[in-house]
Amino acid sequence: MKAPVTLKHKRRIAIGFFAIAMLLIALTFRVAWIQIVDAEEYTEKAILQQTTDTPIEAKRGVIYDRNGKELATSTTCYTLWVWPAQFTSEKTTAEIKEMSAKIAEIVDKDPEKIEAGVTKEQHMVALAKYLDKETADKIRALKYSGLEISAATKRNYPLGTFASHVLGSVNDDNQGRTGLELQYDEYLSGVSGRWVRNHDLSGNELVEGREEYHEAHDGLNVVSTLDEAIQHYAEKAIAEGMEKTGAKRIMCLIMDPETGDILASAVTPGFDPNNATVPTDEKMAEEYEKAKNKSEVLSKMWRNPIVSDTYEPGSTFKLITASSAIEEKAITTTETFSCNSRVTIAGVTLHCWSNRNHGTQTIKEAVGNSCNPVLAKVATKMGKTTFYKYLDLYGITEKTGVDYPGEAGSIVQSLENVGPVELATIGYGQGISVTPIQLLTAVNAIGNDGVLLQPRYVKALTDSDGKVVEEYEPVIVRKVLSSKTASEMRDIMEYVVSEGGGGNAKITGYRIGGKTGTANKVENGKYGDNYYSSFIGMAPMDDPKVSILVIVDSPKGSYYGSIVAAPIAKSILSDVLRYMNISPEYTDEEKAAIEGNYTVVPNVV
Repeated sequence: MKAPVTLKHKRRIAIGFFAIAMLLIALTFRVAWIQIVDAEEYTEKAILQQTTDTPIEAKRGVIYDRNGKELATSTTCYTLWVWPAQFTSEKTTAEIKEMSAKIAEIVDKDPEKIEAGVTKEQHMVALAKYLDKETADKIRALKYSGLEISAATKRNYPLGTFASHVLGSVNDDNQGRTGLELQYDEYLSGVSGRWVRNHDLSGNELVEGREEYHEAHDGLNVVSTLDEAIQHYAEKAIAEGMEKTGAKRIMCLIMDPETGDILASAVTPGFDPNNATVPTDEKMAEEYEKAKNKSEVLSKMWRNPIVSDTYEPGSTFKLITASSAIEEKAITTTETFSCNSRVTIAGVTLHCWSNRNHGTQTIKEAVGNSCNPVLAKVATKMGKTTFYKYLDLYGITEKTGVDYPGEAGSIVQSLENVGPVELATIGYGQGISVTPIQLLTAVNAIGNDGVLLQPRYVKALTDSDGKVVEEYEPVIVRKVLSSKTASEMRDIMEYVVSEGGGGNAKITGYRIGGKTGTANKVENGKYGDNYYSSFIGMAPMDDPKVSILVIVDSPKGSYYGSIVAAPIAKSILSDVLRYMNISPEYTDEEKAAIEGNYTVVPNVV
């Protein structure tokens, strides 16, 4: 017999039905709110969860030398991706660990890192980059669900350390980090493409999903002004120079005075841009290993001192002083000066490099003897305002504007702070600091009939078909000297090599001109026991086609530029002049000296 339903029970049942009804109403209202009011927001979230936007890397442009030789290229490589949800679906922890270990072995990675990647709470994860085709094929052969291989590019420098400071390198994202790679990154990098597609949580394509493929546009090629052969001659000679001199480093810059083109730009020690974060030089590697801040060591290793560092030029700067005085008519080429190995300026005695009196000299003889007292007198005779006018004209007081990142400016005392002694010492190249590229660019004006040109590392941009997209013409900065003064200065430079202190740069059959330099190196704010030994020159002097600056930093033993730097320049110019098909023209004296030493080479074609 059923118990009678009391009024109390009826109320409870009614309340229960009411609560259920209210819950259903609230649920209906919430569903309606989501489907109508918040529909747009949740639709957008769903699309984002179901959509993968995979970047497609553009092929980076090639860097060529001036004759089309490849210096930096891009090779096809592969990236391994994983869909974690699909990879781990219905697999035990042990199975995931085993599969991760197999992948790690193939791609040469830590198994724990691979396992962390395949179990990451993320739609898509890159497990390994820069895989070659053989490795990518081995991954495909595993046939693991959730793995995907995509094509990419990797930067390659086929000649290793060759011209490394000029070319620079790229980072892990294939973006320019230093050198021309950085300077022209926006042209080299191209425009990346995209692969957009809809998928479910496991990465499977949706039936009504969309797929879009936006093709990447390859970067432009950079045609540099470097000549691979001339760069090779320079690097070979300074490497040999390092062994002979025991120097800290050697720099060599070679240019075309008529265009401003940089034909070679070499520095020791170099680095391998294929693996730019690993020093190849033993001393640098040791410094890197001990360093707390390793990025500072790498920055120093990548730095191009030809553009980014300054130094005291020493006697090579006498070419600037002499040419300025002749142009300004403060002196004449026939005027004579006396030297008794010292000169007193404003009560301060300045010494010549030699204890031997040079006696009475013309400006040609004074430059040939590298006489400090005479050049101090010449600077004094010009006066600081006039001298500084020519420093401005030569571009010594401003950056050259070379197309290379991180160019440094010179260190020149302000005009108002220059007294008689400071003016005199600047006259023979001390108390002023310039970059190597500033000095050679300035002296090039002497070889180019007095016209100053802007230096450049790049001459053109081309597309993938080799068509020129943009060509950079030589940039004339200004007229510095008259043609007459420039001609007189070339005569002085030739005298320095043929009869003066630059004799170790002399090459039989060629008219070589130049100037040696030896300057105390400033260390920790004062002159130390180390030197910059240098030689600056050009050839042939009747119509200069090539100019050169060699700087030997802190040689051991002998430190005079005439003994240390001039022979290196001679070695390079001997190769370069032959390579440029500039035939020797022997004087009667030279013919007599080499008579009987000829060898007839048979026709071996």
